[in-house]
Amino acid sequence: MILFPAIDIRGGKCVRLIQGDYSKEKVYSDTPVDIARQWENKGAEYVHIVDLDGAKSGESMNQTLIKEIAANTKIPVQVGGGIRSLSVIEAYISSGVERVIIGTAAINDEEFLREAVAQYGSKIAVSIDARNGFVATDGWTETSTVKALDLAKILEEIGVETIVYTDILKDGMLQGPNFGELQTINEATTMNVIASGGVSSKEDVTKLTSLDLYGAIIGKALYDGTIELTELLEDDTHAR
Repeated sequence: MILFPAIDIRGGKCVRLIQGDYSKEKVYSDTPVDIARQWENKGAEYVHIVDLDGAKSGESMNQTLIKEIAANTKIPVQVGGGIRSLSVIEAYISSGVERVIIGTAAINDEEFLREAVAQYGSKIAVSIDARNGFVATDGWTETSTVKALDLAKILEEIGVETIVYTDILKDGMLQGPNFGELQTINEATTMNVIASGGVSSKEDVTKLTSLDLYGAIIGKALYDGTIELTELLEDDTHAR
């Protein structure tokens, strides 16, 4: 299982939000490029970046900075947040980003998603952000009537190979992921499932590994020192 250190960017800074609440922000660094290098130096094999400004506004707001991160790290980078056009996808991929994550647009514009998958294949992932089992959109500010599991099955039919599943109510709370929902989606589809939200301990990571997931994104727990990345990576039970 791949462990993805998360770098959430807002206003050009590395921050964390509680349950996606933009009024509950903690700034961890003014230089996200240095943070990416830090995770690389600690042995990370992949980095997960979210453009929080983009997720909320619908436009890719921190693109220049994210491209700089991709250019200054040797490990692959996946990016999400405000990606709603093929031109933005192309800009990221051509600048060295390995995988682009589509969120709101995957629900609101199926034709766009199909075009993206047809053109870029495995370089496209989709984020399923759920609140009480229903998909949330627009930087988590809106909740749809679409069930997360139903969306997962539609995405698989479209040809999406990788999904990032976030339980919003778990995000930033350090209370553990929604293991039940993750297991359900992983068993109901053949897609690569990446868990996000709530990972707070070595035990959480071990349990996610036992579910045979493709990956897990770790954010607040790394920044607060609750989990040490090097320690997790040294534990071979998390190997793919």
